[in-house]
Amino acid sequence: MHIHILGICGTFMGGVALLAREHGVQVSGSDANVYPPMSTQLSRQGIALKEGYQAAHLDPAPDCVVIGNAMSRGNPAVEYTLNKGLSYTSGPQWLYEQVLRDRWVLAVAGTHGKTSTASILAWILEYAGLSPGFLIGGVPLNFGISARLGSGPFFVVEADEYDTAFFDKRSKFVHYHPRTLILNNLEYDHADIFPDLAAIQTQFHHLLRTVPGNGLIITNDSDTNLDAVLERGCWTPVERVSLQAGSALWQGHKQTEDGRCFDILLDGKHMGTVNWSQLGDHSVHNALAGIAAARHAGVPLAQAIEALGEFRGVRRRLEVRGEVNGITVYDDFAHHPTAIATTLQGLRRRVGDARILLLLEPRSNTMRMGVHRESLAASMQGADCIWLHQPADIDWSLSEEMGSSKVPVAIKESIEGITADVVQQARPGDHILVMSNGAFGGVHEKLLKALQSE
Repeated sequence: MHIHILGICGTFMGGVALLAREHGVQVSGSDANVYPPMSTQLSRQGIALKEGYQAAHLDPAPDCVVIGNAMSRGNPAVEYTLNKGLSYTSGPQWLYEQVLRDRWVLAVAGTHGKTSTASILAWILEYAGLSPGFLIGGVPLNFGISARLGSGPFFVVEADEYDTAFFDKRSKFVHYHPRTLILNNLEYDHADIFPDLAAIQTQFHHLLRTVPGNGLIITNDSDTNLDAVLERGCWTPVERVSLQAGSALWQGHKQTEDGRCFDILLDGKHMGTVNWSQLGDHSVHNALAGIAAARHAGVPLAQAIEALGEFRGVRRRLEVRGEVNGITVYDDFAHHPTAIATTLQGLRRRVGDARILLLLEPRSNTMRMGVHRESLAASMQGADCIWLHQPADIDWSLSEEMGSSKVPVAIKESIEGITADVVQQARPGDHILVMSNGAFGGVHEKLLKALQSE
């Protein structure tokens, strides 16, 4: 069996490639940009990578072409696949048919926290000796890989609401058929796909329709957008998670302001205390959801609490990239105003009055379209200084939207300009937080190298 994956270097499709290779399938793939770290990870598994989307990459014909959702009509490889009548499918459909169909799927959905929560859940199951499979849109540091088949019945998947393929406009997650479903939160995002929040809620409603009656849905007790989805129809038991005092079944009570120590209450009864390395209210919430899902899979609470103590986090989620002369440089994936504000809050609680220098690349499709432009400045006010990269493909002015900022803001068109400016102003004890859902021109390494030279 030979499959060829179009868009293989994307996080999801790269994960599909790794699972297929582990499954014993011959895998090759094409992408517009073949570059590390995904290209390196795939090449090490013996997966042949080709740059671009030439029709020649599909000759001789594979048994199946797996088409990523970044592909569209007019793409040479897509047109060749259709004209030649080659067998093709989407990544999510392939994943369900070849991997998930006979597994107990634990899916993590929501606008924020999917990668971290899925990583927490996979690690708890691993710590309990259940050897789960997983496909996660990031690299959990406890595993060092983003996807594996696993040897047990359980499979953890990050359930993305983005569309499936040019020929299947349903959200990816409707293909997964989870038995255990975590709903972290829900906000408007992916403006290039969805016209409004209601359209996203409809897809979440479709997801709920796939969860069996003997399954479990774990939801955020404080999210009214999710409540609206549940009110449209739910045929599965629901457990609610909250950091606030109230009637939620699962509650987290922080013992430290930064969230590194918190108590777990189940139906009002104290079940144990977590001491771990993660920061912020959002991390505590993610942990509660992960523990609740693991309990549904049979993991005792005491064992789950122990596992969290050894959870190392996720690459690019407040990941320390280096420290030079007392200046710490972090890398974070946040690109939505809510995630930006939440991450800043968590770091602030760790560093106290120390200066936080924030570097942000507004790179996501939604951000480039200007959907969140009015809330961007407010989301960054937890920093002490702000540098923004003005990409060429944004048709709105960052400077106009930053007029309301009470924190000094510098807007630069070049990565080199940002690097030079930050290095000039940084001093021992500072924390440099770099935020982007892309590579940001390698600014992390450029900063560390320049700081070292200083």
